[in-house]
Amino acid sequence: MSRIDRRLIELASPSGYLTRQRAYDAGISARQLRRRAQVGWIDQVGANGFVLASERRTKTVDLEASIAEIGGECWASGATAAALHGFDGYELRRPFHVTVMRGRNIERAGVRVHTTKEMPRIDRSVTNGIVLTSPARTVIELARSLDARRLTAALDSGLRDGGFNEDLLHRRIVALRSKGRYGIPLLLDVIAGLDATRGGESWLERAYLRITAAAGLPKPATQQVLTKALDKLVRVDFRYPGTNVVVEVLGYRFHRDPSQLRRDTERVSALVVDGYRPLQFTYEHLVESPQWVVETVRRLLAQISESPHTSGLGVVRDSDHGPAF
Repeated sequence: MSRIDRRLIELASPSGYLTRQRAYDAGISARQLRRRAQVGWIDQVGANGFVLASERRTKTVDLEASIAEIGGECWASGATAAALHGFDGYELRRPFHVTVMRGRNIERAGVRVHTTKEMPRIDRSVTNGIVLTSPARTVIELARSLDARRLTAALDSGLRDGGFNEDLLHRRIVALRSKGRYGIPLLLDVIAGLDATRGGESWLERAYLRITAAAGLPKPATQQVLTKALDKLVRVDFRYPGTNVVVEVLGYRFHRDPSQLRRDTERVSALVVDGYRPLQFTYEHLVESPQWVVETVRRLLAQISESPHTSGLGVVRDSDHGPAF
Protein backbone atom coordinates (compact mmCIF):
# COMPACT_ATOMS: atom_id res chain seq x y z
CA MET A 1 0.00 0.00 0.00
CA SER A 2 1.44 3.34 -1.05
CA ARG A 3 1.70 6.48 1.05
CA ILE A 4 -1.09 8.05 -1.04
CA ASP A 5 -3.35 5.04 -0.42
CA ARG A 6 -2.81 5.23 3.33
CA ARG A 7 -3.49 8.96 3.26
CA LEU A 8 -6.77 8.47 1.39
CA ILE A 9 -7.92 5.99 4.03
CA GLU A 10 -7.10 8.52 6.76
CA LEU A 11 -9.02 11.26 4.96
CA ALA A 12 -12.15 9.23 4.24
CA SER A 13 -15.23 9.42 6.44
CA PRO A 14 -16.41 6.32 8.36
CA SER A 15 -18.46 5.36 5.29
CA GLY A 16 -15.37 5.60 3.05
CA TYR A 17 -16.29 8.88 1.35
CA LEU A 18 -14.01 11.86 0.80
CA THR A 19 -14.37 15.04 -1.18
CA ARG A 20 -12.04 16.15 -3.92
CA GLN A 21 -11.34 19.36 -1.98
CA ARG A 22 -10.39 17.45 1.17
CA ALA A 23 -7.86 15.46 -0.85
CA TYR A 24 -6.48 18.64 -2.43
CA ASP A 25 -6.15 20.28 0.98
CA ALA A 26 -4.11 17.28 2.13
CA GLY A 27 -1.69 17.71 -0.77
CA ILE A 28 -3.06 15.01 -3.08
CA SER A 29 -3.21 16.24 -6.67
CA ALA A 30 -5.90 15.77 -9.31
CA ARG A 31 -3.48 13.57 -11.27
CA GLN A 32 -2.91 11.33 -8.25
CA LEU A 33 -6.67 11.01 -7.72
CA ARG A 34 -7.22 10.08 -11.37
CA ARG A 35 -4.49 7.46 -11.11
CA ARG A 36 -6.00 5.91 -7.98
CA ALA A 37 -9.40 5.80 -9.74
CA GLN A 38 -7.87 4.16 -12.84
CA VAL A 39 -6.32 1.35 -10.84
CA GLY A 40 -9.56 0.81 -8.91
CA TRP A 41 -8.44 2.06 -5.51
CA ILE A 42 -11.20 4.69 -5.38
CA ASP A 43 -14.48 5.15 -7.26
CA GLN A 44 -15.72 8.58 -8.24
CA VAL A 45 -19.10 9.63 -6.81
CA GLY A 46 -20.48 12.69 -8.55
CA ALA A 47 -18.20 15.47 -9.69
CA ASN A 48 -16.62 16.27 -6.36
CA GLY A 49 -16.21 13.09 -4.37
CA PHE A 50 -14.84 9.57 -4.15
CA VAL A 51 -15.47 6.43 -2.16
CA LEU A 52 -12.83 3.88 -1.27
CA ALA A 53 -13.25 0.85 -3.53
CA SER A 54 -12.96 -1.39 -0.47
CA GLU A 55 -16.17 0.12 0.92
CA ARG A 56 -19.66 -0.71 -0.29
CA ARG A 57 -21.52 2.21 -1.85
CA THR A 58 -24.23 3.07 0.67
CA LYS A 59 -26.97 5.66 1.09
CA THR A 60 -24.68 7.38 3.56
CA VAL A 61 -22.10 7.82 0.80
CA ASP A 62 -24.80 9.12 -1.54
CA LEU A 63 -25.89 11.65 1.10
CA GLU A 64 -22.32 12.82 1.66
CA ALA A 65 -21.90 13.19 -2.10
CA SER A 66 -25.13 15.20 -2.35
CA ILE A 67 -23.99 17.59 0.39
CA ALA A 68 -20.59 17.95 -1.28
CA GLU A 69 -22.22 18.66 -4.66
CA ILE A 70 -24.39 21.41 -3.15
CA GLY A 71 -21.38 22.87 -1.38
CA GLY A 72 -21.21 25.82 0.97
CA GLU A 73 -23.21 25.76 4.18
CA CYS A 74 -25.48 22.74 3.86
CA TRP A 75 -26.85 20.51 6.60
CA ALA A 76 -28.76 17.24 6.50
CA SER A 77 -32.12 18.01 8.09
CA GLY A 78 -35.69 16.83 8.61
CA ALA A 79 -36.30 13.12 8.12
CA THR A 80 -32.71 12.62 6.93
CA ALA A 81 -31.28 14.10 10.13
CA ALA A 82 -33.81 12.07 12.15
CA ALA A 83 -32.45 8.87 10.59
CA LEU A 84 -28.84 9.87 11.27
CA HIS A 85 -29.72 10.67 14.90
CA GLY A 86 -31.37 7.25 15.26
CA PHE A 87 -34.92 8.44 15.90
CA ASP A 88 -37.40 5.57 16.04
CA GLY A 89 -39.17 4.87 12.74
CA TYR A 90 -36.61 6.58 10.48
CA GLU A 91 -34.10 5.11 8.06
CA LEU A 92 -31.81 6.86 5.62
CA ARG A 93 -33.48 7.02 2.21
CA ARG A 94 -34.04 9.26 -0.76
CA PRO A 95 -35.13 11.92 -1.20
CA PHE A 96 -32.55 13.31 1.19
CA HIS A 97 -33.57 16.44 3.09
CA VAL A 98 -30.99 19.19 3.44
CA THR A 99 -31.11 22.82 4.55
CA VAL A 100 -29.12 25.72 3.12
CA MET A 101 -29.10 29.43 3.84
CA ARG A 102 -31.94 31.42 2.32
CA GLY A 103 -31.15 33.06 -1.01
CA ARG A 104 -29.59 30.00 -2.64
CA ASN A 105 -31.59 28.51 -5.50
CA ILE A 106 -30.60 24.85 -5.66
CA GLU A 107 -32.20 21.81 -7.26
CA ARG A 108 -30.78 18.30 -7.13
CA ALA A 109 -32.29 14.98 -8.19
CA GLY A 110 -33.22 12.91 -5.15
CA VAL A 111 -32.71 15.83 -2.76
CA ARG A 112 -35.24 18.19 -1.17
CA VAL A 113 -33.55 21.47 -0.40
CA HIS A 114 -34.99 23.62 2.38
CA THR A 115 -33.84 27.10 3.32
CA THR A 116 -33.41 28.99 6.57
CA LYS A 117 -32.51 32.53 7.56
CA GLU A 118 -30.09 31.34 10.21
CA MET A 119 -28.51 28.23 11.62
CA PRO A 120 -26.84 29.13 14.93
CA ARG A 121 -24.10 26.89 16.24
CA ILE A 122 -26.39 25.43 18.91
CA ASP A 123 -28.60 24.02 16.13
CA ARG A 124 -25.74 22.28 14.29
CA SER A 125 -24.31 18.83 14.82
CA VAL A 126 -21.90 16.34 13.22
CA THR A 127 -22.50 12.59 13.05
CA ASN A 128 -19.90 10.31 11.46
CA GLY A 129 -18.46 13.25 9.59
CA ILE A 130 -21.83 14.42 8.21
CA VAL A 131 -22.99 17.93 9.11
CA LEU A 132 -26.64 18.03 10.14
CA THR A 133 -29.16 19.80 12.31
CA SER A 134 -28.98 19.09 16.04
CA PRO A 135 -31.46 16.63 17.56
CA ALA A 136 -33.50 19.46 19.12
CA ARG A 137 -33.63 21.49 15.89
CA THR A 138 -34.53 18.30 14.00
CA VAL A 139 -37.55 17.61 16.23
CA ILE A 140 -38.71 21.22 15.87
CA GLU A 141 -38.43 20.97 12.08
CA LEU A 142 -40.24 17.61 11.99
CA ALA A 143 -43.21 19.24 13.74
CA ARG A 144 -44.01 21.00 10.45
CA SER A 145 -44.84 17.76 8.66
CA LEU A 146 -45.63 14.99 11.18
CA ASP A 147 -48.82 13.99 12.92
CA ALA A 148 -48.93 13.89 16.72
CA ARG A 149 -48.17 10.14 16.95
CA ARG A 150 -44.98 10.23 14.88
CA LEU A 151 -43.86 13.49 16.47
CA THR A 152 -44.27 11.93 19.91
CA ALA A 153 -42.04 9.02 18.84
CA ALA A 154 -39.37 11.44 17.58
CA LEU A 155 -39.55 13.48 20.78
CA ASP A 156 -39.25 10.37 22.94
CA SER A 157 -36.26 9.18 20.89
CA GLY A 158 -34.36 12.43 21.35
CA LEU A 159 -35.00 12.51 25.09
CA ARG A 160 -34.27 8.80 25.59
CA ASP A 161 -31.00 8.80 23.65
CA GLY A 162 -29.69 12.01 25.21
CA GLY A 163 -29.87 14.07 22.03
CA PHE A 164 -31.35 16.87 24.11
CA ASN A 165 -32.92 17.40 27.50
CA GLU A 166 -36.19 19.16 28.20
CA ASP A 167 -34.53 22.43 29.21
CA LEU A 168 -32.55 22.69 25.96
CA LEU A 169 -35.58 21.80 23.85
CA HIS A 170 -37.70 24.48 25.50
CA ARG A 171 -34.99 27.11 25.05
CA ARG A 172 -34.83 26.33 21.33
CA ILE A 173 -38.63 26.32 21.01
CA VAL A 174 -38.86 29.78 22.54
CA ALA A 175 -36.02 31.09 20.36
CA LEU A 176 -37.41 29.65 17.12
CA ARG A 177 -41.12 30.22 17.61
CA SER A 178 -40.53 33.95 17.96
CA LYS A 179 -39.64 33.76 14.26
CA GLY A 180 -43.04 32.30 13.36
CA ARG A 181 -41.90 28.73 12.71
CA TYR A 182 -44.80 26.56 11.58
CA GLY A 183 -45.48 23.39 13.55
CA ILE A 184 -44.38 24.54 17.01
CA PRO A 185 -47.98 24.66 18.38
CA LEU A 186 -48.32 20.94 17.56
CA LEU A 187 -45.00 20.20 19.26
CA LEU A 188 -46.13 22.06 22.38
CA ASP A 189 -49.39 20.09 22.37
CA VAL A 190 -47.38 16.86 22.17
CA ILE A 191 -45.18 17.96 25.08
CA ALA A 192 -48.26 18.87 27.12
CA GLY A 193 -49.73 15.44 26.30
CA LEU A 194 -46.56 13.70 27.50
CA ASP A 195 -46.67 15.73 30.71
CA ALA A 196 -50.26 14.58 31.28
CA THR A 197 -49.59 10.89 30.60
CA ARG A 198 -46.55 10.84 32.87
CA GLY A 199 -48.59 12.21 35.76
CA GLY A 200 -47.22 14.50 38.44
CA GLU A 201 -45.75 17.88 37.67
CA SER A 202 -45.38 19.30 34.18
CA TRP A 203 -42.04 20.54 32.86
CA LEU A 204 -43.21 24.10 33.53
CA GLU A 205 -43.96 23.29 37.16
CA ARG A 206 -40.67 21.43 37.58
CA ALA A 207 -38.82 24.36 36.00
CA TYR A 208 -40.43 26.80 38.43
CA LEU A 209 -39.59 24.63 41.44
CA ARG A 210 -36.02 24.16 40.23
CA ILE A 211 -35.19 27.82 39.60
CA THR A 212 -36.79 29.04 42.83
CA ALA A 213 -35.09 26.33 44.91
CA ALA A 214 -31.73 27.21 43.35
CA ALA A 215 -32.33 30.83 44.37
CA GLY A 216 -33.00 29.82 47.98
CA LEU A 217 -36.72 30.59 48.02
CA PRO A 218 -38.95 28.50 50.29
CA LYS A 219 -40.63 25.46 48.79
CA PRO A 220 -44.29 26.06 47.93
CA ALA A 221 -47.16 23.63 48.24
CA THR A 222 -48.40 22.42 44.86
CA GLN A 223 -51.81 21.98 43.24
CA GLN A 224 -53.86 23.70 45.93
CA VAL A 225 -57.64 24.17 45.61
CA LEU A 226 -58.31 27.55 47.22
CA THR A 227 -61.65 28.95 46.12
CA LYS A 228 -64.37 28.93 43.46
CA ALA A 229 -65.07 31.13 40.44
CA LEU A 230 -68.55 30.87 38.89
CA ASP A 231 -69.06 27.49 40.58
CA LYS A 232 -65.76 26.11 39.26
CA LEU A 233 -62.97 25.15 41.62
CA VAL A 234 -59.85 27.30 41.44
CA ARG A 235 -56.75 25.14 41.73
CA VAL A 236 -53.44 27.00 41.75
CA ASP A 237 -50.06 25.58 40.81
CA PHE A 238 -48.22 26.85 43.90
CA ARG A 239 -49.04 28.39 47.25
CA TYR A 240 -46.44 29.52 49.76
CA PRO A 241 -47.40 28.16 53.22
CA GLY A 242 -48.02 30.78 55.88
CA THR A 243 -48.66 33.50 53.29
CA ASN A 244 -51.35 34.52 50.85
CA VAL A 245 -48.91 34.32 47.91
CA VAL A 246 -49.94 31.98 45.09
CA VAL A 247 -48.22 31.40 41.76
CA GLU A 248 -49.51 30.04 38.47
CA VAL A 249 -47.59 29.11 35.33
CA LEU A 250 -49.68 29.74 32.24
CA GLY A 251 -48.85 26.85 29.95
CA TYR A 252 -46.99 26.51 26.68
CA ARG A 253 -49.27 28.44 24.35
CA PHE A 254 -48.02 31.78 23.04
CA HIS A 255 -51.56 33.14 22.61
CA ARG A 256 -54.57 32.38 24.82
CA ASP A 257 -57.98 32.24 23.22
CA PRO A 258 -60.90 34.38 24.50
CA SER A 259 -62.35 31.59 26.66
CA GLN A 260 -58.96 31.01 28.32
CA LEU A 261 -58.53 34.73 28.95
CA ARG A 262 -62.02 34.92 30.46
CA ARG A 263 -61.34 31.95 32.72
CA ASP A 264 -57.99 33.43 33.82
CA THR A 265 -59.71 36.70 34.71
CA GLU A 266 -62.37 34.90 36.72
CA ARG A 267 -59.78 32.86 38.59
CA VAL A 268 -57.57 35.83 39.45
CA SER A 269 -60.56 37.92 40.54
CA ALA A 270 -61.80 35.15 42.84
CA LEU A 271 -58.35 34.75 44.38
CA VAL A 272 -57.98 38.50 45.01
CA VAL A 273 -61.44 38.77 46.56
CA ASP A 274 -60.58 35.90 48.93
CA GLY A 275 -57.41 37.68 50.06
CA TYR A 276 -54.72 35.99 47.98
CA ARG A 277 -51.81 37.67 46.17
CA PRO A 278 -51.64 35.87 42.81
CA LEU A 279 -48.63 35.96 40.50
CA GLN A 280 -48.72 34.57 36.97
CA PHE A 281 -45.72 33.66 34.83
CA THR A 282 -45.66 32.61 31.19
CA TYR A 283 -43.69 29.91 29.44
CA GLU A 284 -41.36 32.58 28.03
CA HIS A 285 -40.75 34.05 31.51
CA LEU A 286 -39.54 30.70 32.86
CA VAL A 287 -37.33 29.97 29.85
CA GLU A 288 -35.93 33.41 29.05
CA SER A 289 -36.21 35.42 32.28
CA PRO A 290 -35.89 33.05 35.26
CA GLN A 291 -34.02 35.64 37.34
CA TRP A 292 -36.88 38.11 36.96
CA VAL A 293 -39.32 35.38 38.06
CA VAL A 294 -37.22 34.71 41.17
CA GLU A 295 -36.88 38.39 42.08
CA THR A 296 -40.60 39.03 41.62
CA VAL A 297 -41.53 36.19 43.97
CA ARG A 298 -38.80 37.18 46.43
CA ARG A 299 -40.03 40.79 46.58
CA LEU A 300 -43.63 39.79 47.20
CA LEU A 301 -42.67 37.29 49.91
CA ALA A 302 -40.53 39.99 51.54
CA GLN A 303 -43.47 42.41 51.52
CA ILE A 304 -45.69 39.83 53.19
CA SER A 305 -43.01 39.08 55.78
CA GLU A 306 -42.46 42.75 56.62
CA SER A 307 -46.14 43.70 56.65
CA PRO A 308 -48.69 40.90 56.88
CA HIS A 309 -51.44 43.34 55.95
CA THR A 310 -49.86 44.84 52.84
CA SER A 311 -52.58 46.29 50.63
CA GLY A 312 -55.15 45.30 53.23
CA LEU A 313 -54.65 41.58 52.66
CA GLY A 314 -54.06 39.23 55.57
CA VAL A 315 -51.88 36.16 55.83
CA VAL A 316 -53.46 32.84 54.95
CA ARG A 317 -52.47 30.33 57.63
CA ASP A 318 -51.22 26.82 56.83
CA SER A 319 -54.31 25.43 58.52
CA ASP A 320 -56.54 27.30 56.09
CA HIS A 321 -57.49 25.09 53.18
CA GLY A 322 -59.62 27.62 51.39
CA PRO A 323 -63.27 28.42 51.93
CA ALA A 324 -65.91 25.84 52.59
CA PHE A 325 -67.53 25.04 49.25
